[in-house]
Amino acid sequence: MSAAGSLLAVLPAASVLLLTVATKPRGVDAVTSSRLAAVRAALVAGAYAVLVVEVLGVLHALTRPAFIAAWLLFLLATATAVGLRWHRDTPPAEVPAAAARRVPVGAVVTVGAGLETSVPLTDRDPAGGRDATPVQTGEVRAGLRRAAEIWRTASRGERLLAGGIGGLVLLELLVALLAEPNNFDSQTYHLPKVEHWVAQGDLDFWPTAIHRQVTIPPGAEYLLLHLRLLTGSDALHNLVQWAAGVLCLLVVARITAQLGGGRRAQLITTFVLASTPMVVLQATSTQTDLVCAAWVACAATLVLDGLRRRTGWGTLVGLGAATGLTAVTKTSGLIAVGPLLVLWGLAQLRLALADREPAAGRVRPVGPVVRVVGGSALILVVAALVVGPFLTRVTAEFGHPLGPPRLRESIPMERHDPASVLVNALRIGHTAFDTPLAPLRSASADAIIGGAEAIGVDPQDRAITFGREVFPVPAWYPDEDRVAFPIAGAVALLGALVALVRPRRLDPGQVGPLRSYAVVVLTTVLLHTAMLKWQPWGNRLLLYALVLAVPLAGLWLDALLRRHASPEPGVTARRRSVATVVTVAVLATSALAGVLALSYGFPRRLVGSGSVFTTSDWDTRFLRRPQWADEFRWAATAVRDSGARRIGLVEQNDNWEYPWWLLLRHPDGGSPELVSLQSVLPERPPADPASVDAIVCTGSQPACAKLVPAGWRLEFRGYVGYALPPGR
Repeated sequence: MSAAGSLLAVLPAASVLLLTVATKPRGVDAVTSSRLAAVRAALVAGAYAVLVVEVLGVLHALTRPAFIAAWLLFLLATATAVGLRWHRDTPPAEVPAAAARRVPVGAVVTVGAGLETSVPLTDRDPAGGRDATPVQTGEVRAGLRRAAEIWRTASRGERLLAGGIGGLVLLELLVALLAEPNNFDSQTYHLPKVEHWVAQGDLDFWPTAIHRQVTIPPGAEYLLLHLRLLTGSDALHNLVQWAAGVLCLLVVARITAQLGGGRRAQLITTFVLASTPMVVLQATSTQTDLVCAAWVACAATLVLDGLRRRTGWGTLVGLGAATGLTAVTKTSGLIAVGPLLVLWGLAQLRLALADREPAAGRVRPVGPVVRVVGGSALILVVAALVVGPFLTRVTAEFGHPLGPPRLRESIPMERHDPASVLVNALRIGHTAFDTPLAPLRSASADAIIGGAEAIGVDPQDRAITFGREVFPVPAWYPDEDRVAFPIAGAVALLGALVALVRPRRLDPGQVGPLRSYAVVVLTTVLLHTAMLKWQPWGNRLLLYALVLAVPLAGLWLDALLRRHASPEPGVTARRRSVATVVTVAVLATSALAGVLALSYGFPRRLVGSGSVFTTSDWDTRFLRRPQWADEFRWAATAVRDSGARRIGLVEQNDNWEYPWWLLLRHPDGGSPELVSLQSVLPERPPADPASVDAIVCTGSQPACAKLVPAGWRLEFRGYVGYALPPGR
């Protein structure tokens, strides 16, 4: 990555920071306003990034100058918004300086790791909301002083939690910057689709043997495309998931506060999520699950805002953006967004009708209902603007918005009878809660298999099992694609059950929101297990649900500690001690799991074989398949030395394509001309082998030989091969 590319990458980051300032709420009852501003900024920037790709794709202008211009324009707009707000918020000259520096009631100050606490002052408006006096420069200084005071008065445990969160996030950033992209799926389709867009200059589909390059929603790859064009390389690609992970931490802390959790509960929630191995590993990856989880979490926090007050136009647009961004990133995330929007609609309808109680004998007015329906329609319209162009292309290509039959049948459940759903749920749960204890894993798997057969369900039925996979598989090892989350998952599930059955134990003043949120979480989990087949990599597909549920884990663990500090009548000292030991054990074990995942996780780690400090860039890319590194180089060198310009691809559905885009790139950085000699898209015929100057192959040598023209020389070494015509 060039120095100019590094500077250009600052454009999106600076725009988001300015947006955070410009969108910080000034109204009443804004819970943790800084984090709400971060949510708003992320949604605006995310939607803008997607729409820029869609618009420039239509114009066949997916080029570096066009993207630079788009971000400069956006940066100018955000800077203007900040300037206008500063000008509007600046107090008149005659206002005493002391008044200008006054910290508003309910102001939120930052406490380590992005966590905040409200300032309990006395000035309140007649409605009981917070003082709407704008935050001034003096207030920022006062906020910093107050933050320092809160840190000074924080308990040792709170400091340890905040330090642990910050340490994990910073070490993940280090790994994300040092490691080359080496996720398996990214080599197959995430990153190749980005390179196809760059080479084409548009979003048109292309002939390919890997249908996932065109059928899987591309929202996360749209974000990667911005970095690819701004920097000219993939050096910063891991930062998209890292930033999504940071956003998840901020949002789950805010959700905890919305559900009544104080500073300690927010820290516990954030720590549990930050130390979950799946989060630790994905935060340094080019996978897409954390991006999806972040958009789902943004939708959740905006929905919770709507439980007790009417939703304004800005928040409606935000909900629409969150819904659209979820859909365009990973459609499975809609399994959570759907119940969240239902909860929002019911809450808004209740509030609307409560505001307009009819007089005795009169019919309740329909106006409030119409406004709620109109708000729902606006959410769907905004979502359609974000995801609609992609769905339109997919529908035009395959006749269905969800893609070809092979995609619609491979992942979704094909049986929905209660027995099949139960077996699927048990298998998903077994994989999600897997541990290194082999006897426990074997005993529980045997029980599930035996139980399935007893109720007449084949535990390996293709209708409820992805591909040709066989249950069970070990999932405890810290691998980014399959690592289990028994600690976070267990406490999240227990927290959800407590919130549903005994919400007063968590917060007597939040019974309704707690119970409603728990219903959404449990409904999401049930829908997920009823709609998606079991697969060995299913844990990462559940990540959005874990992020949604973890605030309930933090609230429950904090309640255990609170009962120890202020025991309830009838609670014995022994029970209080047990509660404290359980909480400390959960946090300590979670910390150990997070540190081990960061240190020894696969395929990016800090120490040991394959460390980001001791492994070369090229070898890092092939840690999943080390034997392929030299094979790709061998074939690419032969093709380059032949002088070939137009190169044919022969590959199967799960083969690595991305290395060819790196090795065959032109000396000036331009994209190579790679064309597929196979196609699973009926309307996109493959290139004629006779029209290319060379052929590169991965996977099957017989499949490659069938496409090599007569008289060409075919060479194969293990996984990789190439073919050249006579004279080259």
